[in-house]
Amino acid sequence: MEDWIEHRREDGERVGWIRPAGEDFVVVDLLGREDPTPRDWLGAEEALEERGLRWLAEPWELELDGGRVVPVRIASVSPDAVTVQTEDFGDVNAAVTVYRLPFPAPPGLRPRTATATPGGF
Repeated sequence: MEDWIEHRREDGERVGWIRPAGEDFVVVDLLGREDPTPRDWLGAEEALEERGLRWLAEPWELELDGGRVVPVRIASVSPDAVTVQTEDFGDVNAAVTVYRLPFPAPPGLRPRTATATPGGF
């Protein structure tokens, strides 16, 4: 992470990092995951700004030890940790479990697929 260069939108919100890769650059998203496509500097900036922040609000799933998959929402991201909580499906009275994950986020945190079913936890 020492060579990652933070990139922020016009409004000051961080949208990721740009990492030098030889003569090119690689983009790193807010979960600390790299897109290995080599780009020039402007292309890296454009890729991060195009991705933005919306994707973090999408449904996610987390594969737990033992292979069980639970639906989650991303609660917060930082270079220290990624925090997710089990999906409450709009029920303000639902009990949720909070998971503090390392940064970069592990591969078990991924966009939700049909394998994660409501109430499956």
